[in-house]
Amino acid sequence: MTLRAATATAAAALAASTLLGLAPQAAAAPGGPVPQPQAAIAENKAAAAQAATAPDTLATLSRFFAREGKVSPTAARPRIDGEAIPVNHLSPEFVAGRAGAPVARLEFLASKAVSSDGQQAALWTARTEAGWEVVNIATGDDEFRYARLGAAKLPGGTVFREPQIDAWYVAGGSRVLPLDEDAVRAVGAGGTSLDAYRVRVARAYGDKLPGSAYAARGMAGGYAEAPAGGDATPVAAVTGGAGALALGGGALMLFRRRRAVGA
Repeated sequence: MTLRAATATAAAALAASTLLGLAPQAAAAPGGPVPQPQAAIAENKAAAAQAATAPDTLATLSRFFAREGKVSPTAARPRIDGEAIPVNHLSPEFVAGRAGAPVARLEFLASKAVSSDGQQAALWTARTEAGWEVVNIATGDDEFRYARLGAAKLPGGTVFREPQIDAWYVAGGSRVLPLDEDAVRAVGAGGTSLDAYRVRVARAYGDKLPGSAYAARGMAGGYAEAPAGGDATPVAAVTGGAGALALGGGALMLFRRRRAVGA
């Protein structure tokens, strides 16, 4: 599966919400990205659930599920299935080699939305200057599926995503194990040591951290170019412009995603 941007502007907005485009969580500048909590405590999950079940969110979901004519907006009747789960991304502090930094940090909470005809989507909910809001809608169940796979493969481990290559892993103790084909290509089917993984990501992203020349050129996040054959549609096109929500003071387009053939 690959998340693809439809336009350069949308790609830049999406990149701003990913690993390398965020300022360090401990030192967010006024008007900049709002630091996310360090843990998905019950209070945060409750706030995410409230945002996911808000009438405006459900109305947007109805139009989202109806975007290809599979179901009408009135018949979609979306519902939220289960509680919000934490979604972790590779930590820039880990990439930078900061002593004691965990391999991943909480990036957002995801709530599973299901339509009456069985379509599924993930609502990405994050803390913004206005409080907890839905900042992205993505088709499919990746966040929830990889959480289950990670728990089965390494109980008690931390499931996380390396967004630049869309790879999912589970880490525990001194090991990092792959959960999808992108991760297998990166670290091998048997996984790798935490130290070896740190060396790999430092080599790949060490010059792309916040404050780098790479970030200053507006390319942070790894989504500067959309792969050939990209198929993503801003939800704003579905919602008549109402789908552009704020994350850290910047408009963030909402996207759908498709799994590549054979992925």
